[in-house]
Amino acid sequence: MSDLKELYQDTILDHNKNPRNFHKMPDATLSLEGYNPLCGDHLFLYVKLDNDVITDVSFEGSGCAISKSSASLMTTVLKGKRVDEAISLFEKFHDLITSPMDKQPNTDGLGKLAVFSGVREFPARIKCAGLAWHTLKSALEGDQRTISTEQ
Repeated sequence: MSDLKELYQDTILDHNKNPRNFHKMPDATLSLEGYNPLCGDHLFLYVKLDNDVITDVSFEGSGCAISKSSASLMTTVLKGKRVDEAISLFEKFHDLITSPMDKQPNTDGLGKLAVFSGVREFPARIKCAGLAWHTLKSALEGDQRTISTEQ
């Protein structure tokens, strides 16, 4: 097993068993629901903004290990980021998990999130990894509709 695959598995297991920032945030500036009907992943994302800076972010819900660990890791990297930086990170992460298998994924600027490049090997799991991220992007853009991976 390659080092990246082992790191991928360890990270997924750790963040699934011990999700970071897994709680409701009553004083959130933004909140939005995300749902993946194919897998059953269902989460609520909470974001606290101070002007244009994400000062806190959390989530709650249920889902598969990939969905929960992606949301957990996402919340750890977003604190202190400006909204435009968070949108840019969304785009980089989305490119990472959706890039073709025959192309080396671009992991520049992704840090720990690079472990999710392994999701590309399992196309059915791409939506699981991206659910929290799509929910975040929609919330930051002012969308109030429940986000579904099937829209």
